[in-house]
Amino acid sequence: MSIYAYLMLFSFVGPFILSFDKKVAFYRWWPALFLGIFTNLILFVLWDWWFTANGVWSFNSDYVWPIRLLQLPIEEWSFFIVVPYASIFIYACLKAYTKNTWWDSKISLFNLIFIAWCLFNVLFFSDRTYTLVNNLLALGLLLLQQFWIKGRYMGYFWMAYFIHLIPFFIINGVLTGGATPSPVVAYNPLEIIGFRIYTIPIEDLVYALTCLLLPISVLEHFKRT
Repeated sequence: MSIYAYLMLFSFVGPFILSFDKKVAFYRWWPALFLGIFTNLILFVLWDWWFTANGVWSFNSDYVWPIRLLQLPIEEWSFFIVVPYASIFIYACLKAYTKNTWWDSKISLFNLIFIAWCLFNVLFFSDRTYTLVNNLLALGLLLLQQFWIKGRYMGYFWMAYFIHLIPFFIINGVLTGGATPSPVVAYNPLEIIGFRIYTIPIEDLVYALTCLLLPISVLEHFKRT
């Protein structure tokens, strides 16, 4: 197995087994959850394919299987299933075991802070493809949440977002070269701001937000309806 495949396997096993915890009962979320994950998969596979085709980033063949669909390693496809599944599992655990009283009162504050951050990046780094597209998507989602959807679950979302950054950065740290001689995924330096947290482009903070908020927004809509 490739390094990337091992990362995906280890990321999936724990949350999948714990999905049958009686209090969380994550398996009961599966119909709406997989609608959210499928929506996420379609969007990010298309953007990933376009970014790869246009040299925004590339994959090191030494660390991935040779099987490719739309120029993407099969492990990259699995990323958009495994990572949302594991991340939303954190969200589900928080909803089952905690109260979001403090976070609930700060929903608009966090929404507006990240809206301002995304807008700043769009305005001042519009010449960087990954930065621009990444921040535009997040900006659109956050504006919808703040001014239209107004989901009360956003308190739990923000709690889950900051917690899930820990495993997200471990995975991304490996993929961006933190544990290998060269990156599994190499970013074109002309298409990012250039500031990194260890080996991880700062844009991935926003990428992680979209990867979590989009499927949660979809699943919460279908759970209600």
